Amino acid sequence: MRALLRIAHRIDRINEWIGRIAYWLTLAMVGVGAYNTLVRYLDRFTGLGLSSNTYIELQWYMYSLIFLLGAAWTLKHDAHVRVDVLFARLAPRGRAWVNLGGAALFLLPFCLFVIWTSWPTVHNSWAVWEVSPDPGGLPRYPIKTVIPVAFFLLFLQGVSLAIKQIAFLRGAAEEYAPKTGPGILEKMQGDA
Repeated sequence: MRALLRIAHRIDRINEWIGRIAYWLTLAMVGVGAYNTLVRYLDRFTGLGLSSNTYIELQWYMYSLIFLLGAAWTLKHDAHVRVDVLFARLAPRGRAWVNLGGAALFLLPFCLFVIWTSWPTVHNSWAVWEVSPDPGGLPRYPIKTVIPVAFFLLFLQGVSLAIKQIAFLRGAAEEYAPKTGPGILEKMQGDA
């Protein structure tokens, strides 16, 4: 079990690091959006032509990266959407079984399905070096590649979750007991 828990901790560290990247991408995305908005208004009055589709698409790509790469981080921090009607009323062992069953029956198969179905689209995009049809648009193949990568990271985080829930159920690691309580927003506000 210790070897599996070491694997789970490595997965957690990878997704924590990628979550930090997504965190900083949020700031960059806001900066690009603010720049694009300002220069569009300046273009109206000065005609300098500072605005471009590149900035609009760059902002869209950064949003996509934040959403896709942040999914595994969100699962790691138990900040994902959960219908908490039954889950909160269960004992920790019951919650662990729900987490384990949800990962095994829904999360992991769904991630594999998305990876499998997105692969032909990604492959075709790379084959033709797909580019946005808009003037000044960005290449599309890199952002499409992030889809299977993100779902692979989410798959790995699901494996980590399953390992930790099994460890808890076997009595090997009480610290992995599933918790209920305030959501991520309340947790973040409490930290401030």
